Amino acid sequence: MKFIFKILLSAIAVLIIGYFLPGVEIESNNVVTALWVALILGLLFTFLKPILVVLTLPVTIITLGLFLLVINALIIMLASRLVDGFHVDGFWWALLFSILLSIVESFLYKILD
Repeated sequence: MKFIFKILLSAIAVLIIGYFLPGVEIESNNVVTALWVALILGLLFTFLKPILVVLTLPVTIITLGLFLLVINALIIMLASRLVDGFHVDGFWWALLFSILLSIVESFLYKILD
């Protein structure tokens, strides 16, 4: 039940950010597309991110953890390719989207917890 609640909050965050960020498009602010994006991002962050973190550990250590932002942006770009109706214009928009997504999600979790 907690997983479903987090997906719904993530979908709300995706809709909010997609509305304000010009480099991120969600097909006519479709709630179903936002749910798919939230689900795919949740799965990619759960299963793919740990593998990428381990593979890029030396670079992550050298950059003092800043390379994790690059990994997040790449995962968002992958989600953009996997979900129809969700489009990110480039790496920098994906990086900004990942930062804003973290901020908005933490804000929503704090309000609703």
